[in-house]
Amino acid sequence: MTDPAHSIGPKLAMLLGQIYPNVDSAILSSMVLEAFWPDGKPRRQRGRRRGNSLWSQKDALLITYGNSITDGAHKPLDLLSDFLDRYLKDSLNAVHILPFFPYTSDDGFAVSDFRSVNPQLGDWPDINRIAQEFTLMSDLVLNHVSSQSNWFNAYRQGQAPYDKFFFEASPDDDLRDVVRPRTTPLLREVETSNGTRHVWCTFSHDQVDLDFRNPEVLLEFLRIIRLHIDNGVQIIRLDAVAFLWKEIGTSSIHLPQTHAVIKLMRLLCDFATEKVILLTETNVPKAENLSYFGLGDEAHAIYNFPLPPLILHAMMSGNARYLRQWQRGMPPAPMGCAYLNFTASHDGIGMRPAEGILPNDEKQAVIDTVRDIGGLVSMRTMPDGSESPYELNTTFYDAMSRTFAGPDTHQHARFICSQTIVMSLEGIPAFYIHAMLATANDHDGVVHRGMNRAINRHRWDYPSLRGLLADPTTPNARVLADLSARLRIRQKQAAFHPNATQFTVNMGDERVFGIWRQSLDRHQSIFALHNVSDTDVSVPAAALNLIEDQEWVDLLSGAPIDATADELTVAPYQCMWISNRT
Repeated sequence: MTDPAHSIGPKLAMLLGQIYPNVDSAILSSMVLEAFWPDGKPRRQRGRRRGNSLWSQKDALLITYGNSITDGAHKPLDLLSDFLDRYLKDSLNAVHILPFFPYTSDDGFAVSDFRSVNPQLGDWPDINRIAQEFTLMSDLVLNHVSSQSNWFNAYRQGQAPYDKFFFEASPDDDLRDVVRPRTTPLLREVETSNGTRHVWCTFSHDQVDLDFRNPEVLLEFLRIIRLHIDNGVQIIRLDAVAFLWKEIGTSSIHLPQTHAVIKLMRLLCDFATEKVILLTETNVPKAENLSYFGLGDEAHAIYNFPLPPLILHAMMSGNARYLRQWQRGMPPAPMGCAYLNFTASHDGIGMRPAEGILPNDEKQAVIDTVRDIGGLVSMRTMPDGSESPYELNTTFYDAMSRTFAGPDTHQHARFICSQTIVMSLEGIPAFYIHAMLATANDHDGVVHRGMNRAINRHRWDYPSLRGLLADPTTPNARVLADLSARLRIRQKQAAFHPNATQFTVNMGDERVFGIWRQSLDRHQSIFALHNVSDTDVSVPAAALNLIEDQEWVDLLSGAPIDATADELTVAPYQCMWISNRT
């Protein structure tokens, strides 16, 4: 007989009681179990124990849209599959395909049908084929739905159960404290069969927020998660999850019910026979972001959102001071949890995570430099009605074309250094397809599509891209080759396991960002050094505490390292992975 303390029932009932105190938790528990395991699907008798076995140093992830590569003749998902197999299968083993469902706006994040694949991309068999070769991440866009979806149309017509699926408010409500990442009005007036209503729209008027106070909304999304799992998805990205629960008169972000919903989803995933990892997307300051680990019982993984602006600042300023200070204060991920590290994604470089870390003058210098290279700045509305920079819109490769001092000839080396930092840190590294391909800012896309984020969402013509990658002298081929080579080296290093020990090393010079990684079995140490400046930097070898009776080598150059030397010289934008095991 299963010990009740290790069965799903008591914990599930407790969480449902926290979320829905006025609903019979026993009845709702059975409905939740049926939604997640329909038709008698098997589940584990005991929850999966927290540990470090869900990932390893072999894991690295590509972020891409389903149609980032097109040719006008083949299904984009077929082209993506070919691109992955042809260019990345030896260096990356996971892929995040951004929302691949029918949609009406926001490049897929205004979903109109959660159960279908966008026919312009392909169909479920195409998704299944990629999932057979790569660990697949999909998006659960659970905060909102397209205003042109069947759900919202049914709501407007008063059809059950959708007549209670959307969050309503009044223009007279106290909404001053609501935290939002946009400048558009929060409420949208709509006519329904029940009269005029004002629906809540955190992101845009085409993205209408769902009302999770209604348990039927939660149940429907549990069924959708099951659909993803059954189609080979192993990582579920909870998009914009921080805004899930709303209460009039509050900030309506990070509310306790939101955390309880994530805990409930984690509980279900831990009892799934399939490997399922929950990743929360919360582009907010450090402490708020870390809260989504809970006590190791919420998200399996969280985005390391401060990394993009801090690495960007370090590379532009030639000084890793703020990156090092932040990293020194970062706790290791709890047991059974991990960070997802990145610099570039389909969105811009969020500036909110830099709050309290970068001084205002340093943030302004970054903003001014991004504007100098042709990048854009998106704003958000503050509670007092003013506007503040929310994110910077640029490809990360173009952002590396100059520093605070101006343009120079170090773009390639500076960019590779920025991405090597991502590979070195505790956590799982992720790379946007346009970072892997050294894509330039798409200014035409901004004009044609009417949004700042289009600058970083170029759609490659596959024959043209293959031509560029066939020429080893192009920036595209050079970046792909260099990043792929470092990822292949990284795969073999136990000290780069996502949960391997990490300490920030004080190199005595703020131009060099240094960290120490040690494998879980303590057999391998790697000292990862990154010169973020355009000058040679000599650092004291004693800062690394290299054990003298061991042989040390830089894994990136193959050069031996003398443990008895007084100094190490790190060239401009050079990275070193100094290891006692190869």
